[in-house]
Amino acid sequence: MPPRAASRPAPIVKKQPAAAPRWLRPLILALSAFALMGWFSTEVSDPDTWWLLKSGQYIWQNHKLPVPDPFAYTTYMGKPAFPGEEHMRDFDLTHEWLSEVVFYLVYTAGGFAGLVLLRAALLTGFCGIVGLVAFHRSKGFYRALGAAFLAASIADKFRSDRPFLIGFLLLALVMAALEYRRWLWLLPPMFVVWANMHGGFFLGWAPLGAYCAEALFLRWRGRPVADERRLWMVSAACILASGLNPNGFRAATILSTYRHSALQGSLWEWQHTALWPPEMFGVLLFAGAAALLWARSKARVSDWLLFLAFAAAGIYVVRNVILIGLIAPIVIASYIPWKRAVPVLAQFLVAILVLAGAGAQIARGSAFQFRAAEWRYPARAADFLLAHNVSGPMFNTYGYGGYLMWRLWPHERVFIDGRALNESVFLDYRRMASNADSTGGKSGEELIDQYGIQVIVMDGFEFTSGEPYLLPAALSDPSQKEWKLVYQDAQAVVFMRHPPPGVEPLHSLEALTSMESQCAEHIQHLPGQPRCARGLGDLFARIGDTARARRWIAFYLEHRIEADPKADTIYRRLLATP
Repeated sequence: MPPRAASRPAPIVKKQPAAAPRWLRPLILALSAFALMGWFSTEVSDPDTWWLLKSGQYIWQNHKLPVPDPFAYTTYMGKPAFPGEEHMRDFDLTHEWLSEVVFYLVYTAGGFAGLVLLRAALLTGFCGIVGLVAFHRSKGFYRALGAAFLAASIADKFRSDRPFLIGFLLLALVMAALEYRRWLWLLPPMFVVWANMHGGFFLGWAPLGAYCAEALFLRWRGRPVADERRLWMVSAACILASGLNPNGFRAATILSTYRHSALQGSLWEWQHTALWPPEMFGVLLFAGAAALLWARSKARVSDWLLFLAFAAAGIYVVRNVILIGLIAPIVIASYIPWKRAVPVLAQFLVAILVLAGAGAQIARGSAFQFRAAEWRYPARAADFLLAHNVSGPMFNTYGYGGYLMWRLWPHERVFIDGRALNESVFLDYRRMASNADSTGGKSGEELIDQYGIQVIVMDGFEFTSGEPYLLPAALSDPSQKEWKLVYQDAQAVVFMRHPPPGVEPLHSLEALTSMESQCAEHIQHLPGQPRCARGLGDLFARIGDTARARRWIAFYLEHRIEADPKADTIYRRLLATP
């Protein structure tokens, strides 16, 4: 009997991991888009939005650019404070004219809801394109999703209705077109649109230059890019097309003029970016640098060039930090050394977390706020001025200028506004608002007379620092008879030299009541900014009202968000004062 053949062990079949249902990823994408739209759809609150709307209305209805400036009567007063100021002024009046028209038309069609949705769509689109480029690089769905949300963590700082949002989206589109090498023929007309939407169009030259430099490097290494000639031709066409705007190529050089402006330099967005304490900008900056260094042998030349350029720009001024939000997530998704598949349970967990995040925003009331933050602005004061046909030369605070322009023009022109058009007027404005004495220049009172001011409309504080404006406090003194308080509420006071018929002056001390109401309402809406209470305490201590000084310093100490030993000392001293 022949021997039986030896039995062979059955082959081991490796069990394939369970696959997630096909509908899960589309669901996660839809939930993510919904969550991002909610994240970015806070109320309209940027003071610049108002003058953008008014400028767009002017251009649309008059079919011309707002030059000379029709809205502020001080724009052309005095001499230029630095070389090139007059050129910077013309640039500021015209460099984003098309965006102003778009914003106005969106508002006309959809009101504040339209503006909120436009802003949310622009920022969500920016984050989505970052994720799309990351997916093209890594082929990882969840890497791309993570990249989109990392971009959102920086874009969160730009939830304002301003033209640079359109520029951010167009910059991301340029990156995507260069990465995919598709639809390149659309880039030159896109640059024409961009150059009329916002003066920052020259940022788009950075990816053009980086990808062209990469093509040169690869040709030098013997690996030429197949469409190198087309890339160079499109890039040259884009740069030439950028000049088709009212200012030509001056946008690329106007930044040097901004650095001479004390007014521009005082704005938060033009400050250097602090790396400490750490925020998302710093986290992405160092994480992106670490990813590039980890993969230095295979990292692309264009990634190095863009990362270094955008990092320098982001550190240089705060308004550029979003550039790191564009390049760092792509770099991290491309080079992070992690290739494991995401378990099915974890994929469902991602969907649940995204849904929970969107739900939490809605529950807090911070999402889809289809309204304007009119509690920030002098709406009822503007109603009062319009109802009484007030049109005399007006003094107003800087933050209220845009709103008053929107509400009062052409019946009334503003003294100053967020367009920051006249340096010498701004310096006078600060002396007037602070009621400065004559040491080292004209006093605030002398400047008010020099400008022929007949109406004063202002709030009581620079709320970020908490410093009170001293002019309304000075005019609240019952011993002064020249100015009459004719209106006050929780947003503004209105003083006039000569009230119109039928308007009975209020007691001047009610201006201080208004300042108290303003501070209380501000802290109610923005509890993270309580410093106006400290400013009120200092003000009342200065004028000898110890009881109110104690109350407001105590209120500040209850709401402060950081240590303030000096305020503690002031409060103890006030408690000891009879």
